[in-house]
Amino acid sequence: MDAFAQFVPLILIFVIMYFLLIRPQQKKVKEHQAMVAALRRGDEIVTQGGLIGKITKVKDEMEVEVELSEGVKVRVVRPTIAQVRSKTEPAKD
Repeated sequence: MDAFAQFVPLILIFVIMYFLLIRPQQKKVKEHQAMVAALRRGDEIVTQGGLIGKITKVKDEMEVEVELSEGVKVRVVRPTIAQVRSKTEPAKD
């Protein structure tokens, strides 16, 4: 019984850390993955580097083409997209 009583504070610390640190971080990661999966042509995005642009082409599940300014297009890896500023209807071909 004494051995169990010594581990109770450690167990409580782990439970508190789980609910205050680990669980919210997992939720944030899931939200980011859902946002990245929902990207489509015409969305205005912000990359983790701070570049703002509009998606012109969704190449595959890991890459999109972003137009930063008129005539300047770059390829961006999807996980590096930090935020979607405006969701728009997909551009017509």
